[in-house]
Amino acid sequence: MSPYTIFIIDDEETIRDSLSLILEPDYIVHTFANGSKALEEISHTTPDLILLDIGLPDISGIDLLKKIKKNQPDVPVIMITAYEDIETVIAAMKCGAYDYLVKPLNNDNLELAMGNALETVKLRKEVKILQQKFLEDNLPCFIGDSDVIQDMLDFVKTVAKSPDTPILILGETGTGKELIASSIHYRSPNFKGNFVTVNCAAIPTDLIESEIFGYDKGAFSGANPLGKKGLIEEAINGTLFLDEIGDLSLDAQAKLLRFIETGEFYRIGGSKKHHVQTRVVSATNKNLDQMIEKELFRKDLYFRIGVIKIEIPSLNKRRSDILPIANFFLHKFNEKFSKNIICFSDQAENALTDHNWTGNVRELKNIIERGVLVADNTKLSPRDMGIAEASASEPDIDQTCTENLPPPGLALSPDGLDLAGFQDSIEQFYINEAFKLAKGNESKAAKFLGMNHHTYRYKRKKFTL
Repeated sequence: MSPYTIFIIDDEETIRDSLSLILEPDYIVHTFANGSKALEEISHTTPDLILLDIGLPDISGIDLLKKIKKNQPDVPVIMITAYEDIETVIAAMKCGAYDYLVKPLNNDNLELAMGNALETVKLRKEVKILQQKFLEDNLPCFIGDSDVIQDMLDFVKTVAKSPDTPILILGETGTGKELIASSIHYRSPNFKGNFVTVNCAAIPTDLIESEIFGYDKGAFSGANPLGKKGLIEEAINGTLFLDEIGDLSLDAQAKLLRFIETGEFYRIGGSKKHHVQTRVVSATNKNLDQMIEKELFRKDLYFRIGVIKIEIPSLNKRRSDILPIANFFLHKFNEKFSKNIICFSDQAENALTDHNWTGNVRELKNIIERGVLVADNTKLSPRDMGIAEASASEPDIDQTCTENLPPPGLALSPDGLDLAGFQDSIEQFYINEAFKLAKGNESKAAKFLGMNHHTYRYKRKKFTL
């Protein structure tokens, strides 16, 4: 691991020089005589540890600490004070200081305080490396630059920071709901806990409650005589992922609601109350609103599991991501089958972007796996993948759109004409029609309209299409 970077902020030159002399053999050291210069550097450089004097000429150390923590909340700050004033020390610790040292500095105390702080930094870096490796290895379905997927991933990063807020993931079959759930877990404070998956559709109705909540001995005929822990207990301090939650019975829904609200539950046949801290992430491809209307799903549970809702876009709605994802799977299955397929043929690329992906990323993965396995050429063809070739000719946008043009409305009346509004409506119409004809491929849609990709994307955002 590369040397840690230490910032020393102290107005006394002798302190800065002596600390530098002690630390420079093992660390990268930067010194600052005042708070403003240090704050400027911190705004674009993240140190691993800061040694901060409480008494600075231009700003109090406490105020500077608050600003540092606002910009770099994860950086540990050890306060240095000329005298041990309890009120000042308490104020510093409340503002997020990691520790404090009293001048004159004792080398042993300095070494101990820095060692503890940097051990925390080391662990945090290791966790981030593990998280990033997991995400790179396990989230191929979210490769791509489309706005819709990037916005969703940014939202996932934000909501993952909470350890217990319930999240509901919505999306069609094959869009990667479980992968999003695992991404939330591995980005969350619950990273070290278990990620426990329950497929509510795969477990018989009469067994689902005992699987989730567990049971005590003698709870029912055929039960384990020693009883059994439920999956909720397996997910302690981690994440419980309830896939296909729309398949839960109403009785199980009632017990789940109580657990989410209180963190408490009873095993089947038991009288002892159990308490577990875990985050519940749910997912479904069903329309829960319709199920609520038909009294098949509890409305109060819907509101509890859906404090945060994440809707995964279908592959048909982000066609510009199809080829990047396909190339990822091509590389993956090349390695698996020891093949050397270089790329997709032009016909194969057109076929992939033209295909109706009802099975989403899962279907794309299966098609590429089949193609790589059976291909006997260095280029993958539509025949290898078992999908139909796209039409060789591009659609005629003028001919297709003319049938659907809005009425001109250009005749002037005594009330006048909103020309700017009319121009916007025409532009919005063609932007949308080009997107449909290009089957969601923004680059191709932009070419239809004779504009560059960035301009087209800006206009789609402008009209919220």
